[in-house]
Amino acid sequence: MSAPARVGVVGCGVISLTYVANAAAFDTFEIVACADLDEGRRTALAEAHGLAAMEPDALLADPELDIILNLTPPAAHRDVTRAAIEQGKHVYSEKPLAMASSEAEELLVLAESRGVRIGCAPDIFLGGAYQEARALVDQGAIGTPLAVSATMLAGGQAAWHPDPDIFYRDGAGPLLDMGPYYLSAIVALLGPVQRVAGLASTLVTERAIELGPRAGERFAAETPTHTAAVMELESGALATLVASFEAPNHYASTMLILGSDGTLELPDPNFFEGSVRMRQGRGDWADVPYASRGAQEARGLGLHELAEAVAHRRAPRASGALAHHVVDVARSILAAAAGSTAVVGSSVERPDPFPVGAP
Repeated sequence: MSAPARVGVVGCGVISLTYVANAAAFDTFEIVACADLDEGRRTALAEAHGLAAMEPDALLADPELDIILNLTPPAAHRDVTRAAIEQGKHVYSEKPLAMASSEAEELLVLAESRGVRIGCAPDIFLGGAYQEARALVDQGAIGTPLAVSATMLAGGQAAWHPDPDIFYRDGAGPLLDMGPYYLSAIVALLGPVQRVAGLASTLVTERAIELGPRAGERFAAETPTHTAAVMELESGALATLVASFEAPNHYASTMLILGSDGTLELPDPNFFEGSVRMRQGRGDWADVPYASRGAQEARGLGLHELAEAVAHRRAPRASGALAHHVVDVARSILAAAAGSTAVVGSSVERPDPFPVGAP
């Protein structure tokens, strides 16, 4: 592989702008080409950043490229990654790695047979905040980790994305689109998941696009838009994750790790910045300082780490294997939500209201 690695982008949607802009912070790779089925999108990205604009098939076959950055919609992730591997390219993919656990596993087997590496978003757990949290957990700063409490409450993408319907199809939704940030962080901090339970629902079944050339167009939600999961980790700790696109005009994220001797409060795992706080015993909450890579604390860090892994012939940290496990966990939650649940035999009426000032 050349140094720096030469990267070609497949998929010139919204997130491609972020990756290309952030590339200047890294000396391990350079983005040199882009491709998209939409000629207008690939031309616009190429002209704005001095890239070669190509047809997707031509880019994947280009012998001058070392790594393919797969930023296509989720339904295309598996096929594009597979095609890149078959051309002998290393791949860094946006999440999820594939639509199903079996498809993700097939990609890993194919990559192994071709001698190439797969990396996959999210990469936020590689940032300073979550690496400091990992060190605190490993040092026993909060004792034995007992539980994780995580929530992601949002109103969905219709208000800010020109093609929000892709986030409401199978393979996306709050659990497979946003859930990987939380699931990857949980596994990176505390280890893999061995058992899950879950419930899922769709409350708003139809939505309207609010901006862009398709503004006013309505689309149906084809996958659950509100999920609640309980996960048992191999360590014995339990984790809960609520992920929702049913919180209009709202965004909230929490990530707490509860230990036998203390608690860690972590920043939103969808962003690199934010505070790490710790409370030991019955003491007060205190901010925990952590080191930062500066401009490299951004989307692109995982691609950088993949390039380093390839150069040193080791597995990347934001690996295909981790991404496969995340897909497996998310799909298992949805399967549990669609399967059997325990029926509660009793019921009760809500208590009457008791307003302030009532006798």
